[in-house]
Amino acid sequence: MTDLSRTEAYDYRLDPERIARYPAPLRDGSRLLAFPRGAGAEGMRDLRFRDIPGLIPEGDLLVVNESRVLPLRLRGRKPTGARCEALLVRPRGPGGFGAARSFEALVRPGSKLRPGARIVVADDLSLLVGERTPAGERIVRIESPRPTGELLEAYGELPLPPYLGRGEEPVDRERYQTVYAARPGSAAAPTAGLHFTPGLLAALAQRGVALARLTLHVGPGTFRPVEKESVDGHGMHAEPWAISPGAARSVEAARSRGARVWAVGTTVVRALESAALDGGLVGSGRGTTG
Repeated sequence: MTDLSRTEAYDYRLDPERIARYPAPLRDGSRLLAFPRGAGAEGMRDLRFRDIPGLIPEGDLLVVNESRVLPLRLRGRKPTGARCEALLVRPRGPGGFGAARSFEALVRPGSKLRPGARIVVADDLSLLVGERTPAGERIVRIESPRPTGELLEAYGELPLPPYLGRGEEPVDRERYQTVYAARPGSAAAPTAGLHFTPGLLAALAQRGVALARLTLHVGPGTFRPVEKESVDGHGMHAEPWAISPGAARSVEAARSRGARVWAVGTTVVRALESAALDGGLVGSGRGTTG
């Protein structure tokens, strides 16, 4: 019998040609497999994502993550000309990603970028590499007369998943965001929500499906491979979440009327479970979840 506590139990081969390296022409044109609860294989249906309004009954609650991905990868060169880069992980000090000047970051090649090294991104932007943090990241400081948010928009790249095997392209600035993304802070998109369109959300509302929004900023830990032999040995990076009183009340109202709560993706599941109260409700507030 397979030991599901071992990471090797989840290994499988996926042929490279099976990896979708670009999005479908239409967001809601992606494929959707419907597997009714309690049904056998004969109950499965091959659908398109645009069919999802017909799967969610009136009165149910849909919960989405409105975090927005930022162009946090900065590629440059050492003064010697060698290529290097930094992926900004979290700001140090007030102001968030748009205003901070010092960040915790992942740098490559880490062994070649010692404290005091400089990454030249552009004529008006350099990064000064500092000490290593307890988590293994590095402190980097922006050196530029321009505002940080302006620099990220000008020179930053969206940190696409490495399995795509390509860098950012113009299509990604729009398609690697959900249509409801509103709160900047993620290093990767909450991908389950990428298939919704304004029209689909309107159709769900017309059907009587309620909508609640929360925020969980996806960190770069989502890109890190699992290297431990045991699933329990893999340390998850902590990610910040925020749930408003209105969103918490929406969950309470859905549960009180016997409706289901549909979490759009694992980021929403993580936030809801981290804020869970007795009785299947959630509390409002902020926190981090690992």
